[in-house]
Amino acid sequence: MDNAIEIRRFENPDEALDMKEAGGINIVKMSHGTTGMRAVFEPGWTWEKNEKPLLGSPDTCPMHHVGYCLSGKLIVRMVQTEKVTAITPGDFFEIPPGHDAYVEGSEKVELILFGAPS
Repeated sequence: MDNAIEIRRFENPDEALDMKEAGGINIVKMSHGTTGMRAVFEPGWTWEKNEKPLLGSPDTCPMHHVGYCLSGKLIVRMVQTEKVTAITPGDFFEIPPGHDAYVEGSEKVELILFGAPS
């Protein structure tokens, strides 16, 4: 068993999803497969307009998200059920695939997302 501590920083991501003036997602990958993401969505950001085209235009977001909200208000809609949930600062959340989302209000949304080793 490896007992070394590994540290990564979002300022030096392994991958970045650039949504231009709408924000972006910086992704870091740990050596054992765990991923961390820092997502910043500016006011006016919507999944439909800003992220969907970067993912190949699926009908809904195909990803499962586990994370923590640092700032702003993200409205998430489960497309099949039309259930809408607001995610706000301090919320630890889990979102299943099949959703879309948008930033509500004039404050940017900042999220930290976690991915289990694959």
